[in-house]
Amino acid sequence: MAEFLIVTDSTADLPKEYLEEHGVACMNMCYVMDDVAYGGDTGKDLEWKAFYDLMRSGKMPTTSQINPEESKNYFEKYLAEGYKKILYLAFSSGLSGTYNSARIAAEEVMEEHPDCRIIVIDSLCASMGEGLFVHKAVEMQQAGKSLEETADWMQEHVQNFVHVFTVDDLNHLYRGGRVSKATAIIGTIAGIKPILHVDTEGHLIPIDKVRGRKKSLLRLVDYMEKKMGACKDKNDIVFISHGDALEDARFVADEIKNRFGIESFLIGPIGPTIGTHSGPGTIALFFMGDER
Repeated sequence: MAEFLIVTDSTADLPKEYLEEHGVACMNMCYVMDDVAYGGDTGKDLEWKAFYDLMRSGKMPTTSQINPEESKNYFEKYLAEGYKKILYLAFSSGLSGTYNSARIAAEEVMEEHPDCRIIVIDSLCASMGEGLFVHKAVEMQQAGKSLEETADWMQEHVQNFVHVFTVDDLNHLYRGGRVSKATAIIGTIAGIKPILHVDTEGHLIPIDKVRGRKKSLLRLVDYMEKKMGACKDKNDIVFISHGDALEDARFVADEIKNRFGIESFLIGPIGPTIGTHSGPGTIALFFMGDER
C-alpha cells in the first residue's frame, strides 16, 4: 500500500485502466440522460460513444456536482480500506462546487478521525487537464515523495497546467452560457470554430476563433508552442481528450510530434460531465507551460 492515496473525480476523464494501474481512487459524478440517472452510486454508466450518439440525436443530458455528504462517504470508505493519508485533487472550483464539498467533508472527517490526514487541492483543471494534474502527482508518489511534498508541489505548480480546446458545435457552449445565442447562430452558419482555454481561476474563457475545423486543430498546437516556454522539457507526455473525434485527436498528436518531437501521448474520450457542456467533436489539449 502506498504511503498515501491519490483521489480524483470522474471529470479527470482518466481511463479505468490508468486508475487501476496506478492505484488512483475516483469519485464519480452523476449525470442524467433521457430521464435515466448514470454515474454516481447508480452502478450504471453509458459507454462514451453511445453517450455522444444520443447527444447527436438531440438528447440533452444534465449533470450534478458531488455534495458534502457524498464526499464524506467516499472519504470514510477510503479510511475503512486502511488509508490514513489522502490527497484529493478536485475538479476546478471555477466550474463546479465539488471542490468546496470535498473541503467541507475533509474537515468533518478529520475532526471525527484525528489520526487521518486529508489534503484537498483545487486543481483549477478540467477533463484530462485534471488527468494530467493527477498524473504528475502519481509520478511524485512513485518517486517516493510524501503526502505533504506532493501536495506542496501540486499547489505551487497549479498555474503551469495549460488547457486549450475547440468545439465543433457552438450550440452546446450557448446552452452552458459560454457564448451568446447570436454568436452561436452566426458562428455555426459561418463555420466559425472558437478556441477556448481554462484561465487562472479555472473558468472556461474564449480566446480566439478561426474559420474551419482543420485550422482550429492547428491553432491548438500554435497555442501550445506559444505557452510552453521554459516548461518544454517537462512535457514528456501530452494529454489529449476528444468528444468522439479520435481521428482529429490523433491529427493533433501527430502535429505535436512533428513540431516538437514529443513522442508520448495519452488520448481518451471526454466523459459525460464535461461532454454535456462541450458536445460531440470537441478536441482538448493539455500540457505544461510557463503560465496558463
